[in-house]
Amino acid sequence: MIQPRQIFSFCLSQLQGGADHFYVACHSIGRSAMEKASEVKFNAIQVVCSSSYFLPGYIPHKDACLPQIWPRKEEPHDLLSSNRTKLAFFAGGINSPVREKLLQVWRNDSEIFAHFGRLTTPYADELLGSKFCLHVKGFEVNTARVADSLYYGCVPVIIANYYDLPFADILNWKSFSVIVATLDIPLLKKILKGISSEEYTRLQSNVLKVRKHFQWHLSPIDYDAFYMVMYELWLRRSFSTVTSSNF
Repeated sequence: MIQPRQIFSFCLSQLQGGADHFYVACHSIGRSAMEKASEVKFNAIQVVCSSSYFLPGYIPHKDACLPQIWPRKEEPHDLLSSNRTKLAFFAGGINSPVREKLLQVWRNDSEIFAHFGRLTTPYADELLGSKFCLHVKGFEVNTARVADSLYYGCVPVIIANYYDLPFADILNWKSFSVIVATLDIPLLKKILKGISSEEYTRLQSNVLKVRKHFQWHLSPIDYDAFYMVMYELWLRRSFSTVTSSNF
């Protein structure tokens, strides 16, 4: 079996410190594993789930964001907006100042359902019954919530500053999501209710179009997550290298 150090050695000796290579690391352990291979870290493309500008080692425009996606076999039904009675939904732990603020402002609201703890109803039912699904920055920003919301036809609301969205070089996120600055959490309901029914219909229609880009298959099919990642890598093919003389 080939050991990781053998791979690093090949990258360093053959292609100037890992240039024209990439590695995938969805968990933070994978990122930290490269700390002692600085040339590979700064030359190879990191395909990571944690794509926050505040994370050490993540280099915007060189590295790529990998969406965290749960494998699923069955397609959900009743994705149309007419079946969605809740304005917005979130479920998760209180592990960041941003989520604490969301809890403080919206915990007891009748239209924005913010759950911090175990749900009493199926998670899928909440996603199917909500117009907007909140993606709120936690301890890290790698989460399956974005892919979950798209899978269930719910328009994602991104509340996470300085975060590279998955496939941002390919997809126009403003056409199928709502991006809200963390400072605007108190204005969240006003922002969402200010979206007209026509605009919401357009957003959700585009959600249903991009769902295919956030699904994996055992054998890749056209435009699925595998091919989207490959295209992201192709777009970064001309990234300039950093040689050992720079360290």
